[in-house]
Amino acid sequence: MGAAGSGQAGPAAWRDALAAHRRRGLVFLALAAAGVGFALHVQMGLNANFLADEMRLTGDQVGFLEAFRESCGIVALLVLALLAGLAEPLVAAAMLALVAVGLGAYAYVPTYFWLVVWSLVWSQGLHVWMPLPNSMAMALAEPGRTGHRLGQVRSAGAAGAGAGLVAALALDAAGVPIRPMYVVAAGAALLAAAACLGIPRRMRTPGPRLVFRRRYGLFYLLSFLEGWRKQIFVAFAGFLLVKRYGAPLGHLLRLWIAIQVICWLAAPLVGRLIDRVGERRVLVFYFAGLTLFFAGYAFIPDRRVLYALFVIDSSFFVFAMALQTYVNRIAPAAERTPTLSAGVAANHVAAVAMPLVGGLLWKYMGYRWAFLIGAAAAAASVLAALRVPPRAPDA
Repeated sequence: MGAAGSGQAGPAAWRDALAAHRRRGLVFLALAAAGVGFALHVQMGLNANFLADEMRLTGDQVGFLEAFRESCGIVALLVLALLAGLAEPLVAAAMLALVAVGLGAYAYVPTYFWLVVWSLVWSQGLHVWMPLPNSMAMALAEPGRTGHRLGQVRSAGAAGAGAGLVAALALDAAGVPIRPMYVVAAGAALLAAAACLGIPRRMRTPGPRLVFRRRYGLFYLLSFLEGWRKQIFVAFAGFLLVKRYGAPLGHLLRLWIAIQVICWLAAPLVGRLIDRVGERRVLVFYFAGLTLFFAGYAFIPDRRVLYALFVIDSSFFVFAMALQTYVNRIAPAAERTPTLSAGVAANHVAAVAMPLVGGLLWKYMGYRWAFLIGAAAAAASVLAALRVPPRAPDA
């Protein structure tokens, strides 16, 4: 009886230890995501006013800056390949340290040239980091709860982002200039790097450094179209509100706070929705909505309506996690991270080209055309999303 009891206790103890391992890893990953959310959304909240009011940039200069910055997404694929032998939490910590250095330097940047240089530094760190939280969350998730765990990590990121935006709004209300706020963002990125060191390192499945396979072609196409769509918003939506409609910094920060509250509440719900109905329905809904939003930027002249559109548009990004769960469904564990990285690269091929095209359209044909080309990309994404296979009932 004693031997039998021991045999039964062994597997139970192992399962308990594995569950504790998963929980500990997810807690530290959530803390890292919150720190990144804090740092990145302070930058995003300040960005339009910093570029338009502090640096006095034009639409085409913004386009070129974003093209340079987004080129880091392509380089990230090569960096991840070179670092493939290292544990993902260590790679994540090193990259977030780069984010801290680059964002902190914004406090002192004197010219457009140095703005580009330091943007490349923090952007490179961020873009190498981007596929890692998804990969680590999926590695730590229990079977059948991948979307839920991804949603929880996204929710933590949104909570951190909200905290960062509230801090920036408080500093702005206290009369603190924009530049010192970037030092605060850098501090949050350093804390996120430290949190990555607490994520268990024995969870990475050895696999190839680079993966380009025909069966992942639809994922690459959707990632490319998502990059084209995303960069319209990142490069030009906030810039439109400031440059054309005179939106002050306090207004932009309040809009970003509203976005993060919505994302914090919605991300776990959307994750469970993906688990229940599958990626195809979610992605079709996501891209169809974006098509309408970009047409709205082009033709709606009322600033208050555009404020609402800005919030809804950015909040919709939570539905894009269906792209990551789609990879989890079609790729074996050994190919998950390199496939996600290839998706980041495809995303950023578009993200490099779009700001250049959009900036030139803004300069020579008017701002509407920059948004109409985004609407066209979102409509094409709907057609691509319809090709995603439906999830099997027992998947």
